[in-house]
Amino acid sequence: MVRLIDAKEVARHNSRESCWVILYGKVYDVTHFLSDHPGGSSIILKLAGRDATAEYDPVHPPGTLETSLPAGSFIGDVNPDTIPEATKSYHNMLMATSTTMPAITTNTNNATTSTTKDKTPPDLDTLLNFEDFESHAERMLSHKAWAYYFSAADDLHSKQLNTAAYRAILFRPRVFIDVTLCDTSRTILGHASSLPLFVCPAAMARLAHPSGEHGIAQAAARTGIIQMISNNASLSPEQILEGCLPDQTFAFQLYVQKDISKSEAMLQRVNSLRNIKILVLTLDAPTPGKRELDERAKNIGSELPLVPSVGISGPAKSSQGGIGKAMFAGTSPSLTWRDTLPWLRKHTSLPIVLKGIQTHEDAMLAAEYGCAGIILSNHGGRALDTAPPAIHTLLEMRRFCPYVFDKLEVYVDGGIKRGLA
Repeated sequence: MVRLIDAKEVARHNSRESCWVILYGKVYDVTHFLSDHPGGSSIILKLAGRDATAEYDPVHPPGTLETSLPAGSFIGDVNPDTIPEATKSYHNMLMATSTTMPAITTNTNNATTSTTKDKTPPDLDTLLNFEDFESHAERMLSHKAWAYYFSAADDLHSKQLNTAAYRAILFRPRVFIDVTLCDTSRTILGHASSLPLFVCPAAMARLAHPSGEHGIAQAAARTGIIQMISNNASLSPEQILEGCLPDQTFAFQLYVQKDISKSEAMLQRVNSLRNIKILVLTLDAPTPGKRELDERAKNIGSELPLVPSVGISGPAKSSQGGIGKAMFAGTSPSLTWRDTLPWLRKHTSLPIVLKGIQTHEDAMLAAEYGCAGIILSNHGGRALDTAPPAIHTLLEMRRFCPYVFDKLEVYVDGGIKRGLA
């Protein structure tokens, strides 16, 4: 018989020596997992003795508990009648389906206010461009989710320049060309795409919608484009591919972990999924960028009443940072041309695309090392502010190493908001 636990008893286990959390109505002892958590122990300790479901759910693929926690971690079910009122609202917010979410935290001039957002989805036919989607997303998403998606590094200079650089380039229209029939289809490393674009490997889609990356996969199937799955997706690769079309093509984006065995295990899983045809290695974020909007965003745990003595050791700044910084915990900063590519080729036969090339010199090296493609990208301006926009790197390549275009495929990322860019 499953043990029924009073929430007050859970609240007493709020230290590094004894750390319990409530997830999906179940109580877990995570004391022995603290040192192994990829995001660091302080993130768990902030919610020690509390219901952590609302904080945990959008950023962890289903099944993570079962594969990550040591055997015997499950203690019992929490008695729902004993959950404090201060935390019930967050539990109900996660579980209930509603078109209006009250008390969304917003930040204006570094001040925290409370407001109500209309969550009614707009008619898609009324959204005519990316700016329309962006404005509606800001209105509909929680402040935490919006801050993660919208934020960029430092002064946002690179993020803004990504778009401004395209707007500084004018078309040179040619005339007397028959445009009665136009074909937008292309191939990406030999795989068909209905448009000359792909879904970039952005992380944490379930922050915006419960269907997450699986919903994106379904949309990609309907439109005939390729989806790149993020290493930090909020669903597992298997869950994202579930029910996909037999001939649907995916790419998988990899962050190499400090614990190299974890990356090798992930590559083994990716290799077994026949719809994944391309391996993308991200290089433009060896360390997390300083995304101030993300760091300032209040998380759900910080909105709850303080519990004394949660047992966080070390300087206070160790618990600071947004979702982006937490996700980079455990990512290796030590990748090199000499060591990483030979290692990667030992563990996959998939064609390798390098994401994050920002100079023509590195484009030349990618060709020299036999990569199948490169993505010119500054990580959306989210990693290193003042890094060049992709279009500048593209022009640089045309001038200094045009032969590279004959050796590998070249894609650009960042700042493109219209067909006119």
